[in-house]
Amino acid sequence: MQPIKVAIVDDQQLIRSGLSMLINSRDDLTVTGEASNGQDAVRSAHVRAADVVLMDVRMPVMDGIVATRALLEHNAAVKIIMLTTFDLDEYALDAIDAGASGFLLKDAPPEQLLDAITSVFHGDAVIAPSTTKRLLEHLVTPKRSTPSAEYDADVAALARLTAREREVLEAMAQGLSNVEIAAKLFVSATTVKTHVGKVLTKLGARDRVQAVVLAYRTGIV
Repeated sequence: MQPIKVAIVDDQQLIRSGLSMLINSRDDLTVTGEASNGQDAVRSAHVRAADVVLMDVRMPVMDGIVATRALLEHNAAVKIIMLTTFDLDEYALDAIDAGASGFLLKDAPPEQLLDAITSVFHGDAVIAPSTTKRLLEHLVTPKRSTPSAEYDADVAALARLTAREREVLEAMAQGLSNVEIAAKLFVSATTVKTHVGKVLTKLGARDRVQAVVLAYRTGIV
């Protein structure tokens, strides 16, 4: 099995070197590209071809949010994990809206970061559940008080979910993995994976994080 190709985009050389050493210590991961700002990342064929990109939120020349949108235009399959030194950073939500698949603090334990890379690659779990959940609770305001076309579309999408699919979405919003959801609902992990796929399709969500953001914005969580 080929190792997961990881790219690192951060304006601090020390951060890039440290992450690179950590990632390359695993046989199933390999660093294939680095960049010191978003513009260089978008121009780099190695970064564009990565499976997972660790992207700093705040950088000179081009920040991580703009770079995330640009990279996804080049390669819609790439998974992007936003890195920041700021807990509850409002920029992280902008990045998730731009298409990032998760949010992680730079001082996260090494194993958590490595697990985040493999998790987001396999689409199995929301990244850093406690941090992402806290971020969403802090920053995402339900739109019930200010109805809009976007809110109406979200509600209409939710209405297409079956009762079981809605249960799965709520469990996803709690930061549970497929295995944890399976245990909670007394079904197999394979069944949960099927339900997750249907939830994403019906909600028009790119990945689990996008679905969870919708859940928070419509107030079902």
